[in-house]
Amino acid sequence: MGKRERLWVLRGLLVAACAATASAACARTAGSKTPKQIVRSFLENVRSGRNPDAAALYFAPFVRAHQVQSEDEQTLIRTPADYAAHVREFLTTFGTFSFSIENLLAEKNLVHVRWRQVGRHIGSLNGEKPTGAKLVELTSTVYRVEEGKIVEYWLQTDRKGMEIQIAHATAAGPCSGTE
Repeated sequence: MGKRERLWVLRGLLVAACAATASAACARTAGSKTPKQIVRSFLENVRSGRNPDAAALYFAPFVRAHQVQSEDEQTLIRTPADYAAHVREFLTTFGTFSFSIENLLAEKNLVHVRWRQVGRHIGSLNGEKPTGAKLVELTSTVYRVEEGKIVEYWLQTDRKGMEIQIAHATAAGPCSGTE
């Protein structure tokens, strides 16, 4: 192999190495966070009520939202704007609430989280009058992350527990502050 041929081989190897490095760098930039980190950041910044309008940083343009309910499973399509409005509804219903992640597990691109939200019953959930009582919501959700964005999730909330809390608060009287 002559000098010129060796240079062409080296040039080819160099181009291939640069392309591989650039591709890896692009992949790291686009997905520099793991699915677990993306979901944790989403929960802490958006679902917590701190910054609902940041949903677009974490959500794909259209997200399949599976509402897992034994009596009536539904799948909604949520946009980042829809989700931001959804979180603002929580703020209207619960006031400024505390939000804590109790469990966070990841397997490849699936992330399971269990959270606790504690607020006050300042807005109606199902047509009842607000009582001002403390309300605790427990929820488990599995998020699917693709290319650095949440693209799908399956959510289960303890709705019966919420119903019981509201019934107790209603029986105790409006604005009783029942703990």
